[in-house]
Amino acid sequence: MTVVLIVEDNPINRDVLGRRLERRGYNIRFAEDGPSGVRTARELKPDVILMDIGLGEMDGWEATRRIKADPETQAIPIIALTASAFETDREKSFAAGCCDFDTKPVDLPRLLGKIEKSLMAA
Repeated sequence: MTVVLIVEDNPINRDVLGRRLERRGYNIRFAEDGPSGVRTARELKPDVILMDIGLGEMDGWEATRRIKADPETQAIPIIALTASAFETDREKSFAAGCCDFDTKPVDLPRLLGKIEKSLMAA
């Protein structure tokens, strides 16, 4: 079963997205902030990470850089999720090491396609 780590500080967003993905057969795990996302990625080694960018003290870009800098976790595909659709945010996400980028509110069919694409490329 595919394990998806959702790094998201908003409990409603975590719950809604987690339940929607679980109904499609994914095994979902959560982290509530950047530091716990980095730690959970190392402990769990999920198949893919959905990384919120606006996480507070350690944003999603920094958490992604740390995950990608660690030989234990660098191969895990990370998809950035953000409410901001600016091209600069997209560019910063790819520069940090994300393999894809999507906006909130989540368009589930589009996100599922990006998850599957990232799993095939991993």
